[in-house]
Amino acid sequence: MATQDRAEQYHLALTWQENGARPSLQGFDLSDQDLTGVELAEADLTGADFSRARLVEANFRKARISRGVFVRADLRQAAFSQAVLAGADFSLADLQEAKLIGANLSGADFRSANLRRTKLNGAQLAGADLAGARLIGAIFSGAQLKGIKNLSGGRLKGANLGRANLAGVNLAGSYLGEATCAEAVLAGANLAGAFMVKAALPRVDLSRANLSGAFMAGAVLTGANLAGAILRGAILVEANLREANLDGADLSGADLTGAVMPDGAKHE
Repeated sequence: MATQDRAEQYHLALTWQENGARPSLQGFDLSDQDLTGVELAEADLTGADFSRARLVEANFRKARISRGVFVRADLRQAAFSQAVLAGADFSLADLQEAKLIGANLSGADFRSANLRRTKLNGAQLAGADLAGARLIGAIFSGAQLKGIKNLSGGRLKGANLGRANLAGVNLAGSYLGEATCAEAVLAGANLAGAFMVKAALPRVDLSRANLSGAFMAGAVLTGANLAGAILRGAILVEANLREANLDGADLSGADLTGAVMPDGAKHE
């Protein structure tokens, strides 16, 4: 538990690197402070409070910030690569273009946060809450999203989910137009009513996924695994399904006008 007053805590945070990466900053109250560009790589900030702080381009690489509080913080272009942020609260924070590559974000709260063009490559997001988060252009390639909460209705236009693990995730009604999901695992996922126009889904695993009513016009599903998938009423106009696995898939009521079928033939 921190014993210094707020002014001293602020000074210690600003000069932490200059002082030989000492002392521990656990539990510091740095709320409302201007920490633009602060260097706190590998710092121990467990339980620290950064609510409403200005942290543009701050460096938290490999820092330990489990249960950290970043409510409404300005974290644009901040670096959190490989940081431990389990249980951290980023609700209403601005993380536009921030780097969270390989970070442990298990159980983190991102409700209504701005994650536009945020890099989450290889991040651990099990149990994270993204209700109302803005995810346009976010990069989740290689991320572990199995068990993530509240992605239903998510705005993921142009997001990169290549090789991400989204098995069983609820994405019902999500906007995935022009998203890239190459080789992603979406087995058993709920994508009912999702908007996936021109989405790139080559070699994606959609086995047993619920895609009923999904709007997938022009989507690229080459080599995709759709075995046992539910595609009732889905719009697959001019979609590319070449070499896709449709074994046991339910296509009743689906519109396949102009779609390229697994054998290369065009559906009339």
